[in-house]
Amino acid sequence: MSTQTELPYGSWPSPITAEALVVGAASPGEVRVDGRDVWWSESRPSEGGRDQLVRRAPDGTRVDVLPDGVSARTRVHEYGGGAWAVRDGVLVYANWADQRLYRLDRGAAEPVPVAPEPSVAHGWRYADAEIVPAGVWGERAWIVAVRESHEPEVVEAHGEAANELVALPLDGAAVADPAQVRVLVTGPDFVSSPRVAPGGTALAWTQWDHPAMPWDATELVVARVDVVGGVPELTGAEVIAGGPGESVLQPTWAPDESLWFSSDRRDGWWNLHRVGAGGQVEVVAPVDGEIGGPQWVFGQRQFAFLADGRVACALESDGLYDLALVDPARPEQPPQAMVTGLTWVDQVAAGPEGGADIVLIGAGPAEEAEPLGISLPDEHERPVADESDPVFDRDIDDTETDLGDLGEEREGGGHALLERLRPARAAVVTPDWFSIPEPISFPSADGRTAYGILYRPRHPEVRAPEGTLPPLLVTIHGGPTSMARAMLTLDVQYWTTRGFALVSVNYGGSTGYGRPYRELLNDAWGVVDVEDCDAAARHLAATGAVDPGRLAIRGGSAGGFTTLAALAFGDTFAAGSNHFGVADLAALARDTHKFESRYLDGLVGPYPEAADRYKELSPINHTAELTCPLAVFQGLEDKVVPPAQSEMIVEAVKAKGLPYVYLAFEGEQHGFRKAENIIRTREAELWFFGKVFGFEPADAVEPPPGGGF
Repeated sequence: MSTQTELPYGSWPSPITAEALVVGAASPGEVRVDGRDVWWSESRPSEGGRDQLVRRAPDGTRVDVLPDGVSARTRVHEYGGGAWAVRDGVLVYANWADQRLYRLDRGAAEPVPVAPEPSVAHGWRYADAEIVPAGVWGERAWIVAVRESHEPEVVEAHGEAANELVALPLDGAAVADPAQVRVLVTGPDFVSSPRVAPGGTALAWTQWDHPAMPWDATELVVARVDVVGGVPELTGAEVIAGGPGESVLQPTWAPDESLWFSSDRRDGWWNLHRVGAGGQVEVVAPVDGEIGGPQWVFGQRQFAFLADGRVACALESDGLYDLALVDPARPEQPPQAMVTGLTWVDQVAAGPEGGADIVLIGAGPAEEAEPLGISLPDEHERPVADESDPVFDRDIDDTETDLGDLGEEREGGGHALLERLRPARAAVVTPDWFSIPEPISFPSADGRTAYGILYRPRHPEVRAPEGTLPPLLVTIHGGPTSMARAMLTLDVQYWTTRGFALVSVNYGGSTGYGRPYRELLNDAWGVVDVEDCDAAARHLAATGAVDPGRLAIRGGSAGGFTTLAALAFGDTFAAGSNHFGVADLAALARDTHKFESRYLDGLVGPYPEAADRYKELSPINHTAELTCPLAVFQGLEDKVVPPAQSEMIVEAVKAKGLPYVYLAFEGEQHGFRKAENIIRTREAELWFFGKVFGFEPADAVEPPPGGGF
């Protein structure tokens, strides 16, 4: 006889509270290896969402590197990434407060600026820095970086910010004399990934122009570096790969000074390529999968050269990630996947001297994203575990939950040993609480197949009344050129442990299924994505997995637009939750930042030439069709989707007399980073769905501002 308590879906009590989402949370960002040390960044909601840098020594000792209150974060492209670099113990980082570059030597008490002060706040912003040590480009050490200039005279001359590659003296001489900043590359609308050849004689980078986005069309350029009077100059720049219809990512110099990169030139899949001795480009380890992804942020690392000559890479296929190995001597052989138990892999780097073979950010069905060391089988002596820094063999079948066929389908070229590089935060629940991600596919409009990650309700101590079905949250990722990841996040488990089913939809236009699938959204944003989200909900309702009368949709940014469009143009959903989403496409085209200022050319059409299409697809112009409750959440310092977008849709909902919730937060940008705001948002959503679907949450929640309930 079951000892479980019987409670309606949605009202289940859960130890995964809104506070649990942020207590001890430290979302890892980027990983770097410097000699025997491993460094990583982590965003800490409990510290106001700042990005701290952590250095881990060979003995496992971890040190917070940045002084209290300092955040290593850049505003280039507004999404940032690549905000710091380290070499030989010297750290260079972009300071969030003023966007200048600072240097912090090991053992130094305070960082010192190395970039000059702009004439206006945040006038010069830096990203994707690389340190060139003394002796490579003359007696001085240099920093090569992307600089985005918002100086008034630059914006007036260009009509927008200017993006360039620059070199700055590492000793800080440019602070007193800004003329010592050398502009290496100027002219393209965007530049990225400056990478100096090991001998210092060449520089590689990627570039692209409006209206392309970096996943549409980029060029890989290589130039010779000449040092004249102790100052680097570029000559003989040549486009090596890329152009219309080809996306090139992550140029990386191999130890033998051959140039590698990821490109989708082979059948639309981002695969590894290298430039041969004669300048010809060849694919390495061809595979119908992705080694690379859309460059929303700087600093991406999807592959790395190992000490034994192999190449480690993050390989994605069918919504799941593997750590895989490539043998450069056998370029025709596909990548060999390792058995790690991970379903998401990012930030791949060669391991530290005397340590693990590989370091990366990884996550699994029952493990949150964290920095990990990977020791490959039969190659090196395995590290020794201790209580403070556990080493653990973590196959996917090791969790105490039922993972179905997920592990069996993903076995590859051997078992790896995983070493946790920092202690996991205190466990809120045991693994038997976790809803395991299920990759699914389902039919959608026009005969196409769409994809998603399904999470079913799960609670070891509660069951629902016989004959009832759970409410469904259809969750939409941002971008829209991004993807849902199959991995443990407490944000998802917050819902499933309360009795919700949740599906994260990889609609047409998402990454991970090749360029043709990614391009399904061209001229069809607000159509294909909505059709696929509707199809996911209807498929799960038709198969008896969820209650067809309690379907809701939620998303942020581009996902917020899809949420609003689904509510304005269809009747599948009974409620929606919009996080800083787009309501007026024309306003977005007029007001957004440089990086995305022409993004809608491909998704909707050129503006203002296609103004009628913008009007047709904008939810704000179809509020008469809105018939269900809506929750809206917005950061008041958002430069990507300005607050006016949310305010317009809230006013329209209020005018119709529909129930609504609206929370706006001072000091938040595009995505919420502060603990108190994350907590308030999640609790307000739960309260909102309780009102809509007729259940009483087990949590005591202060009613959010709104009306109509």
